Amino acid sequence: MSDEINYKNNPLNGVGLKALVTELVEHYGFEILHAYLNLNCFKTNPSIASSIKFLKKTDWAREKVEAFYMYQYKSLPPVSSEEFHIPPRDRIVPDDQKPGEPAELSLEDAEKQREKREKKATEYSKGGGARHNKGKNTRGQHHQDSSKGPTKSNDPWARWRNKSED
Repeated sequence: MSDEINYKNNPLNGVGLKALVTELVEHYGFEILHAYLNLNCFKTNPSIASSIKFLKKTDWAREKVEAFYMYQYKSLPPVSSEEFHIPPRDRIVPDDQKPGEPAELSLEDAEKQREKREKKATEYSKGGGARHNKGKNTRGQHHQDSSKGPTKSNDPWARWRNKSED
């Protein structure tokens, strides 16, 4: 079994952006797409042409729509953690995973999901983020307890001070 055979199992294989967006809009409509994806191209003057124009220019938004197509519209199981950072078009879908029926989506469910994400983001920011919670700062260096007072290792000006000041 080669990767190419598995790649051909990807529902995005051979589907152009225009066909993908048209399918999604015909099934769900612009309002549901905006509620779930939070992309203004589905809210402000929505049209298939303007949405395609935006999605062609914006990789992250196109990948978001493609992932929605694969995992909501085609109902494939969630992607593995190893393939999470791979763009949806480049993901290999195992032969045993076949596309299913489109998920039933509603504006109420979209609102619940949005509230859940906001709550999670608030908790994340209150805790200082995942790296802070693991005891590391953004450069991967360990934080020291600030209650012990300033030390040379956490003093940003330590490298420029005269040795006579120490």
